[in-house]
Amino acid sequence: MTIKPIYYYITALTGFFGLFALLMLWNTVLAPSTRLPVALVLLIAVTPLLLPMRGLLDRKPRSCAWAAYVSLIYFLHGTGEAYVNADERLYASLEVLLSLMLFFGTTLYIRFAEKQH
Repeated sequence: MTIKPIYYYITALTGFFGLFALLMLWNTVLAPSTRLPVALVLLIAVTPLLLPMRGLLDRKPRSCAWAAYVSLIYFLHGTGEAYVNADERLYASLEVLLSLMLFFGTTLYIRFAEKQH
């Protein structure tokens, strides 16, 4: 029994949009920055995630690969934030989980979708 590649793609999309929503909520409602403007924090936090978005939605393998690479930035940020900041450990752990969903979802989708064609 094999898992269809569409399930990996759904996992990747769940991780992508979950990460997007988490970053938007974390930096605006849940724990906004007191030192930097919210718009600047959002620009820095969300822009890398938006770069491969169009290709990811079109299921292009190259854009899926780039989304996997970009998700590693959020993995590193989440692990560092979870280690350093105890007050926001829940949000950081969720960031790690969602970035791993995006990484493994895109990686496995690329691998198994090519075998079907």
